[in-house]
Amino acid sequence: MAWNFANELERYGPRAGDTRMSLAAARSYCARVTRSHYENFTVTSALLPRRLVPHFNAVYAYCRWADDLADETGDNALTLLKWWRDELQICYGGHPRHPVLIALKETIRRFAIPAEPFLNLLMAFVQDQRVKEYDTFEQLLGYCRNSANPVGHLVLCLFECYDPERAALADEICTGLQLANFWQDVARDLAIGRVYLPKEDRDRFGYSSRDLVSKTSNTAFVELMKFEVNRTREIFNRGEPLLARLPLRARIDVDLFLSGGRAILDAIEQQNYNVWAKRPVVSKTQKLTLFIKSICKNLASR
Repeated sequence: MAWNFANELERYGPRAGDTRMSLAAARSYCARVTRSHYENFTVTSALLPRRLVPHFNAVYAYCRWADDLADETGDNALTLLKWWRDELQICYGGHPRHPVLIALKETIRRFAIPAEPFLNLLMAFVQDQRVKEYDTFEQLLGYCRNSANPVGHLVLCLFECYDPERAALADEICTGLQLANFWQDVARDLAIGRVYLPKEDRDRFGYSSRDLVSKTSNTAFVELMKFEVNRTREIFNRGEPLLARLPLRARIDVDLFLSGGRAILDAIEQQNYNVWAKRPVVSKTQKLTLFIKSICKNLASR
């Protein structure tokens, strides 16, 4: 069945009453949420240990619900994000009623995950409601610290290899992935009133607000996008040493995401940075190739 968030919100939202269910049923619900969405790469690779799949599904479903509360509920977004935060606090301190949080509670308990990464993600979704444009790259990085980096921390927790050094390297990869998605989706974001190309960078290359609104692809825009793409590649390079510090199963998945982010940047470059004309994508064949390369590379280095 196709994902219809309005129906899900009616069934499991704040007006739904008591929706408690068994852990097995809650995990089944999270698996359905995960299967119903498609990202640049699958949430869990075929090599992910089966014991971790329900936990990754629970974390993904939590993020998916937060994302949809932010983007699919119009003027009610801030109110509903506060409700979701309250439900998370119940998850940590009581008996959750929402199926996602019933499943997530067991994941939190099993891996001793602190509330901070989940709360930081919510802060980013709230920020999206209030901030539509960024003046500086440093401000954008501040947003990424809440919108992207907590995901890396959660992945490290699930693979039971979290420590401050690995977390710092994961931050580079996650920030790079977020930025690559921003450069990939310049047109999509503008259509919903969001601009992630920092104003200081647009001013530096002489790309005016009028050019932005009219979706003009000129020399200034090409140079601007080239600058952002190259800077993001450097961020990926800073995070790459994380791979050698991960267990094999985690390394393959993280390597796949890192390769995927780089492939997005390559796709942008290959169409001469004109993301206005066409959204750059990584084809299914390219994804399969990256997957095979990741397996071979990491098995060879084992």
